[in-house]
Amino acid sequence: MLNQYRRQVSLSLMSFDLPVWSVTRTAATLYPKDDNQFHILLTEPIVQERALSKAAAPVKTLPRSPRLLWLELSAYRLIMTMQGNGRFSYRHFWEPGVYGKNRYWLQSRSEGSGQLELRNFTRSLDVSGEDVPERMRLEYELWSYNLCLGHYVMNLDVHPE
Repeated sequence: MLNQYRRQVSLSLMSFDLPVWSVTRTAATLYPKDDNQFHILLTEPIVQERALSKAAAPVKTLPRSPRLLWLELSAYRLIMTMQGNGRFSYRHFWEPGVYGKNRYWLQSRSEGSGQLELRNFTRSLDVSGEDVPERMRLEYELWSYNLCLGHYVMNLDVHPE
């Protein structure tokens, strides 16, 4: 019996209210945890940051380390943790009908570190697939106190071997 699966995945995030749309296609490792619960580990492809220097100097490309996304997925809950680039990390908790917490950690070389906490209200979480999850769709609202910061949908597609 296999205890892990290596698959290609597509992870997308879109906002209904704001011009936000992002798609990441990469390889992931799926680890069965319990019945219908999986850990999914994927590495976001490296995105190069561009730093503007003085007007006469050329633009420098700053190397960045890859970011690891760790998803704990079941039909009832999704927890997503991002770590690995040294400056920014986060942890999201979604469960249908529940106000979950989103925590962001910001590290700065000169000013120490800080933490930001937002809430989300999960409208729906749908997971399909037999032995291995094939598709996940999450719909949620993001909140800061009494201010709604938008309505979002996240999709995860696990491609067949």
